[in-house]
Amino acid sequence: MIYRRSLRFKKAYKSLPKLIQKKTAKSFILFQDNPAHPSLVVKKIQGHTDIWEGRIDNQYRFTFHYEKDLESDTTICVFRNIDNHDECLKNP
Repeated sequence: MIYRRSLRFKKAYKSLPKLIQKKTAKSFILFQDNPAHPSLVVKKIQGHTDIWEGRIDNQYRFTFHYEKDLESDTTICVFRNIDNHDECLKNP
């Protein structure tokens, strides 16, 4: 699987506190190994058919969706947003 970050995700990540950036790195290692890891609490976002959320900690979430590269038939995971829970889910 290929992983990409949207421009919005990159900007939001840079504005996070350093501690949350470190937690994010650890969470993404777990995500790459097992997207269904229990500590990530990955689930579809209500009201959206193809956008998912994952947990960094009790307060912070990230959102993502999957795309298919038609040329290589490879799945691409696009990280869309990262922020505190309420802000992240307002605009996933």
